[in-house]
Amino acid sequence: MSLMGGADNDTAIKVEGLGKRFGDVQAVADVEFEVLSGEVFGFLGPNGAGKTTTINILTGLALPDTGTIHIGEIDCTKKPRGAQHLIGVVPDENNLYPELSGFDNLCFCAALYGMSKTERQARARELLEAFDLTKAASRKFDSYSKGMKRKLTIAAGIIHKPKILFLDEPTTGIDVASARHLHKLIRELNRNGTTIFLTTHYIQEAEQLCDRIAFIVSGNIVRVDSVENLVQPIQGKHVIHISCSNYPDDLQIKLNKEFPCLKFMTIQKNLISVEADESIHVGSLVCFLDKQGVDVLEARKIKLSLEDVFVNVTGIGADTMHSEKEKKGGKQ
Repeated sequence: MSLMGGADNDTAIKVEGLGKRFGDVQAVADVEFEVLSGEVFGFLGPNGAGKTTTINILTGLALPDTGTIHIGEIDCTKKPRGAQHLIGVVPDENNLYPELSGFDNLCFCAALYGMSKTERQARARELLEAFDLTKAASRKFDSYSKGMKRKLTIAAGIIHKPKILFLDEPTTGIDVASARHLHKLIRELNRNGTTIFLTTHYIQEAEQLCDRIAFIVSGNIVRVDSVENLVQPIQGKHVIHISCSNYPDDLQIKLNKEFPCLKFMTIQKNLISVEADESIHVGSLVCFLDKQGVDVLEARKIKLSLEDVFVNVTGIGADTMHSEKEKKGGKQ
């Protein structure tokens, strides 16, 4: 699929050497990636990693210090807003007018793209129905729930049927049911041909929705690959988490010596991760720990996922990402 009629190029977005500094802070450093037409491309990283800065540059809201950007066949380095007709943007915070109704907000956004009155009203009604917001069409946006606000904000971003949609943290701070509905809408948009650039620090969300993912940490991309390729190396691994008490400081050293074929890692205080290429005999481990005076509270098998890949590649613990989800969710 190509964004431009008759073109052979299947690249929707191409970024090379992108850099942006704010004072002493290097927000984005030599970032390079390509987004293919028709895919869901995930941009995964913790708060402050450079995700929103990158989206702002790609959508013409900020200028890069270095690098080049092509969207479709348009050089957006020379024309920062030259691809506006191709893209839709859903920011990380709702940006619609609180005093306007849902219907009027959509019509206003459509007018900004030059749509006629008849066309924009028909499109607004179509989206309100698709997003299950018809009954709230005449209500002020300010009265909407968080989930309803996110849905209307996404509807506003696609009012002009863009070929590329930028979604910046679309499900942060909303309830589980609303998040599931948004995931369904994102999949439907993609099935209908929309290329989607999704930033998130919800690892499970990225794993569920994305075809390929870029890991970004401190303004640097540390890995870009398909979800399948990212998780494939860990599929054959066996992992057990052991929760215990009376944990001596030298326990991991003793474990490494006693069980050289196993890989031990202290995840947090009194929680040990055990990894191996073959099945792990829990009984011998528990017996050894008991002899060391350690009380085993629980031992359970762990199914590895993209979260484990992220922790391994970036060095950022999953608990850090989880706390950031809660922190950011509370702001909205």
